Parts: sequence; C-alpha cells; structure tokens
Amino acid sequence: MLSLDVVSDVICPWCFIGKRRLEAALTDIDEVDMIGLAWRPFQLNPTMPPQGMDRGSYLAAKFGTAERAADTYAHVSAVGETVGIAFQFHRIRRTPNTLAAHRLIRFAQRLRRQDPVVEALFAAYFLDGRDVGSVEVLSEVATDAGLDGGAVKAYLSSPEDVDAVLADDDRARRMGVTGVPCFIIARTYALAGAQEPDLLRGAIIEAARRTAVETTSEVRH
Repeated sequence: MLSLDVVSDVICPWCFIGKRRLEAALTDIDEVDMIGLAWRPFQLNPTMPPQGMDRGSYLAAKFGTAERAADTYAHVSAVGETVGIAFQFHRIRRTPNTLAAHRLIRFAQRLRRQDPVVEALFAAYFLDGRDVGSVEVLSEVATDAGLDGGAVKAYLSSPEDVDAVLADDDRARRMGVTGVPCFIIARTYALAGAQEPDLLRGAIIEAARRTAVETTSEVRH
C-alpha cells in the first residue's frame, strides 16, 4: 500500500482545487486501490477564536482592502472553473475556526468515509457558505455524507481527539509544511500546492516505483 497524505484545511480554496486535480490524477493510475489516501489537518488560522470571525472583518485583516480580496478571489474562482468548481465566496458570512471540522474528518476516517466528508465540507463552505465551525452544521454535513449525525454531534461536543488533531497539525509544521495543500507520498516525497494532475500523477507513479525497488532490495538482503 502506497500512502498518500493530503495536508489540508477545509477553508482553503486551493485545497478544494487540489482535491479535484488529485482526483483527475488518480483516474489514470493503474492499481489505484493500492493507494492509501488520508486527509491530514492543518489550520490556516490556528489562533482563530472558537466562534470564528465575521467574514468582512477577516478579509479586512487578511487583505487590507476589499479590492485586494476581490482580485484574489476572482483569480481563485477562475481557476476553480477549470476543474468544475463554482466558488460562491459571496455566500460566506463567517470565517470559522476549523478544529471541529478536522476532528470530524478524523472521526470519518475510522468509518472509511473520510473522502466523502471532506468533499461535503468543501461544498458546504465554498458552495453554500455554511459555517463549518458550528457543531450543528457539521452534524448536518456529516449526515449528508452518510454518517450518524447524532453520533457526530456527541463526538464533537466532547473533547475527544482535540489533542490528537492539534498534534497532527503540529507534526505537519515540524515537517516543514507552511501552506496547503501539501501532498506527502510514501511519507517521504512532498509536493506543495494545488499541483496539476500530470505532475501529481508522475510523482505518485515515481514514488511507487522507488518504494517497490526499495522493498525488493530489502527482501534480497
């Protein structure tokens, strides 16, 4: 099994774009079932208040002017269209703290529903403008993705996995991850940014080849 860890944040539009490009890359890889895909946490705003922040205030602090924010998101929207994403940035009213969303992704991994949950979170935030820092919203998103909403709500209302998610985030930073998405292949090779499908595909195939060679060498010794 070849590990493929995607370090990501659910409020990062480039991570949504990166997901689409990764999906395109994987469609042309033989034995794709031998790839173990996992989504790993990274908070773009680790000091965000638990209740999140008004979107206007956040954009003012991040970009300085409304014009700069508009220019940035116009570019992101244009790139999104190339991979079939119709970003609806105008619907977003709050920029959330994403710790709870990352906990939900970790919870979903145990049920082998991580990818559908990640997809649902991106859609909820970037297409519907929902507050993915809210336990109520996250429970509804989880239900739509096939999970037990009641179980998710109980889990998110507890402190379970808070420390584990924060530790994973810290581990990514200590590995040198400074932005997302970051694709880590075979726990060895890293690609930063929402890379094009051809580049992702080539990196995955090359990592698989090298891993196979190393495994064969170890067996011979």
